[in-house]
Amino acid sequence: MMTYLLSTAFVVLAEMGDKTQLLAMAFATRYKASVVLWGVLAATLLNHLMAVSLGNYLTVFVPIHFIQIVAAVSFILFGLWTIRGDELDNEDKRFNFSPFWTVAVAFFIAEMGDKTQLATVTLAAKYQTILPVWMGTTTGMIIADVIGIVVGIVLGKKIPATTVKWVAASIFIFFGIIGLYQYIPPGSLKWPIIGVSFVLTACSMIYIGRKKPCPVETK
Repeated sequence: MMTYLLSTAFVVLAEMGDKTQLLAMAFATRYKASVVLWGVLAATLLNHLMAVSLGNYLTVFVPIHFIQIVAAVSFILFGLWTIRGDELDNEDKRFNFSPFWTVAVAFFIAEMGDKTQLATVTLAAKYQTILPVWMGTTTGMIIADVIGIVVGIVLGKKIPATTVKWVAASIFIFFGIIGLYQYIPPGSLKWPIIGVSFVLTACSMIYIGRKKPCPVETK
């Protein structure tokens, strides 16, 4: 149960300001919210099943201790990615199927190699289980995209993402630093590695944060 809840929370954070959340907001201005949600659910179930299978398979070949360190570093990178944000590049207009299939196909393709798919791979490798991570990441995706749909329908044309992005990114980076502290063995440059990671992360946050974000239109 804890793995399910953690996976859900992780993906909700990862999806804030992500391309697929922007896609949900854009589709919500064109199709019924229920159609968008069913399309998102179908695409996410298939995409994240592939991701958790890959993540669980990795543990056969890669020592779990190494995976835990990589997962901690990934948390930091996901945090920086969250600050940077994503743009749509007309994914919402690329396909001309029925509304359901348009949403499902667009989401499946947009999610390939995306932050939330990589996060799902990381979680499956970290917890060495498939079903709780699969269900948790799918739930998280739906929750985050419901938020996106509500924003797209109720709040109008622009995504007020800056505060949400920074809060989500800070949580990611905090747990990434904590993970490095927990999993790097003592006596192996533990504190220098954590110190360098902290400085590089802080500098990256400042650099990315100075770039003025462009509001994303959902017309």
